[in-house]
Amino acid sequence: MEKIASFTIDHIKLQPGVYVSRKDAVGPEVVTTFDLRMTSPNEEPVMNTAEMHTIEHLAATYLRNHPTYKDKTIYFGPMGCRTGFYLLLAGNHTSKDILPLMVEMYEFIRDFEGEVPGASAKDCGNYLDMNLPMAKYLAMKYLDEVLYDIKEDRLTYPE
Repeated sequence: MEKIASFTIDHIKLQPGVYVSRKDAVGPEVVTTFDLRMTSPNEEPVMNTAEMHTIEHLAATYLRNHPTYKDKTIYFGPMGCRTGFYLLLAGNHTSKDILPLMVEMYEFIRDFEGEVPGASAKDCGNYLDMNLPMAKYLAMKYLDEVLYDIKEDRLTYPE
């Protein structure tokens, strides 16, 4: 069996960033998959499920309400390895294209107060597994250490 594309990235060299993971043609449309890598694989502790779940709820809510990207957002969700998230957008995009959106989204998460959207038994299958304070901390860390002054090497996968 062939190795899938995401397993061909050297995770020893991979650092937190915003990467185009793949582009897929779906009929005449292109779907761009982004790797929003928040922690350094195999170097830093992975994120716990509660904060990842909270980030997922907040980011998905933000994206699906965004005036420009709500109709382009196909999916936002966690990586199984718990080092980041995947974002799938309709259209042919680059990492630089979505940097302003990522800054806005992570600032929204960092600054969020109140009930996490969808955090109820009626709306979510595991609503008790949430950690808003830690989600806010991780969003702030990603903004400060990566997004606010992102370098070119954090926008393209390492060779």
